[in-house]
Amino acid sequence: MERLFLAAGAISGGVAVAAGAFGAHALRARLPPDLLAVFQTGAQYQLAHALALLTCGWMAARGPGVPVCIAGWLFLIGTVLFSGSLYALAISGVRVLGAITPFGGIAFLGGWAALAWAAIRMR
Repeated sequence: MERLFLAAGAISGGVAVAAGAFGAHALRARLPPDLLAVFQTGAQYQLAHALALLTCGWMAARGPGVPVCIAGWLFLIGTVLFSGSLYALAISGVRVLGAITPFGGIAFLGGWAALAWAAIRMR
């Protein structure tokens, strides 16, 4: 699992940086300020959780266990649901996509709880 989470974290971090730059440069003239802010929120949360995935990979290498695997998968799912729905909402303008975002937020919260559980169980 450690290689999966490390690779996913690195890829997600790169995508987040590219999305942030895309939003700042290519979308600035094309999106209204409120949708541009939505897009940037997606990029910020993706970058933060890319670091969380890297942490999961590091922790899994030190002592693999169920809690760290749960955390990693929840961070991956949360990124797709939270950031993905915000990117889609901002680009399409379809506001109903925002109904998906809280599910990603719940996955993020579960990931942080599982990561704390994994940290407590570490030797």
